[in-house]
Amino acid sequence: MIRLFGQTDTIFNNNGDVILRPLKAKVHKEDNGAFYLDFECGLEYVQYMNEGNIIVVDLPQGAQAFRITNPQKTRSKIITKAYHVFYDSKNYLIVDSYVQDKTCQQALTHLSEATEPSNPFSVVSDINTLNSYRCVRKSWHDAIFTVLERWGGHLVRDNFSIAIRQTIGSDNGVVIRYAKNLKEISSQEDWTDVVTKLLPVGRDGILLNALDPFADIYLEASVSYPLPFTKSVNFEQSINENDYADSEGVIDEQAYKQALVDDLRAQATEYINENCIPKVNYTLKANIENITDVGDSIEVIDEKLGIDISTNVISFDYDCILGKYTELEFGNFKPKLSNLMGNISTQIRQVEDVAMQSADAIISTLSDSYVAYYGNEMLVLDTIPKENATNVIKIDSSGVSYSTTGIIGPFTNIIGVDGSLKLAGQEIADAVVDEGTSNEWHYIKYKNGFCELDATISLTGITWTSLVTNFYKASKSINLPFNVTGAKATAQVTGSVVAWTSNVEEQTSSVSIGLVSNAQSSSLNINLHICGTWSQA
Repeated sequence: MIRLFGQTDTIFNNNGDVILRPLKAKVHKEDNGAFYLDFECGLEYVQYMNEGNIIVVDLPQGAQAFRITNPQKTRSKIITKAYHVFYDSKNYLIVDSYVQDKTCQQALTHLSEATEPSNPFSVVSDINTLNSYRCVRKSWHDAIFTVLERWGGHLVRDNFSIAIRQTIGSDNGVVIRYAKNLKEISSQEDWTDVVTKLLPVGRDGILLNALDPFADIYLEASVSYPLPFTKSVNFEQSINENDYADSEGVIDEQAYKQALVDDLRAQATEYINENCIPKVNYTLKANIENITDVGDSIEVIDEKLGIDISTNVISFDYDCILGKYTELEFGNFKPKLSNLMGNISTQIRQVEDVAMQSADAIISTLSDSYVAYYGNEMLVLDTIPKENATNVIKIDSSGVSYSTTGIIGPFTNIIGVDGSLKLAGQEIADAVVDEGTSNEWHYIKYKNGFCELDATISLTGITWTSLVTNFYKASKSINLPFNVTGAKATAQVTGSVVAWTSNVEEQTSSVSIGLVSNAQSSSLNINLHICGTWSQA
């Protein structure tokens, strides 16, 4: 029975405003994708087929509600594509809501309570993974799909109930066989990721011949095609160099490289075995019984095409008038979310990978650390929960900073978002040789020869010469407390004065400051920062 309800109805356990006898009523549903009703009826229902009214049809999963959208009225019939009422979620806005270290159920509840206006949906999930998400000026619909992408699972839509389940579908022993119940079948191949000859690249550009220059840098698949499919792929490696150190901390480079090569070969072998053949989706039309929903397991046999596989339903078309499935899609490469969502998630992972690499290079003190991502920042903690942490590295839009007093801080910035390294006052692995003040200079010397110098210097007796009309130039030489080689210097002056320094390649005990101004001030203050290698004066 197909029934019509009003725009504001949310309960569908009666006959509604009218019982419809349509010309066409076919539902299309995809796992984590589209869910809509293609509907056509005669003009006798013209007074009911209005924008926003709800059509309820019976599916094997139960009665489902679809909202009329942009109805088209011709001289003989009314045509509309009605979307499942789940898509009403697009009409609710979340201004700013932060889900932090929550299960999927908690995340859905938290976000649902943050919509403007309040929404009629109930939410449920059986996924207990902890994750975080900050939602800023997004629709409730977009927030749900972000939760789905971060926590994983399958979206289950049942009228105004929204669920994200770990698994869906059932195995009812359905077999679809040519000449029995299979009417028509077509396949779509995806060769995008096919590779038969692979050049794997590991950490720091390591190749398979890192220990043996005569070893082959390629892996080849057991299958081949008339056309070559040769690719290079970079693999992330989690091998810890410190695991190959002796009691005195000396790294066994041979053993460490061997571990990297073995891991690279294992990852590359798995990759090429998985991608040496194209991925295939099949679409079929058949007399199908005992299918309950997307996710169901089925076996498909077609001796003529050489098909004998067990797989899962990823989409279906259901004729609500005939009361049966008319088309199923199954296979192994259909995207589970939109291509856009897939691209976004890939970029997020790439950003997180870069951030993790930066953190690993900084926090030698956090040997057993925990990483937590909170949307606008990443924390590397020495223990969990985060409230109990003492040593914390924070990576956010301002750069990289650390705290030795927990997540409350204060945090000291060590790498600026502009790439500047801010080591003044910091001690790196007990490598400070000398730190002190000489005249205006504050300086730090490190065992590896690196040094940093900072000063605020008052320049007096400046002699200006004309540069161009109304502009003047000058220069001053500033003495350093010790000799510096290969120095990188920066200078800042308040007001309209422009200051700069030349990089010093040779050993020197002074640095030259250039000045340009539209006024001939006899004195001014200048802030200097110099990095280089030190030697005794």
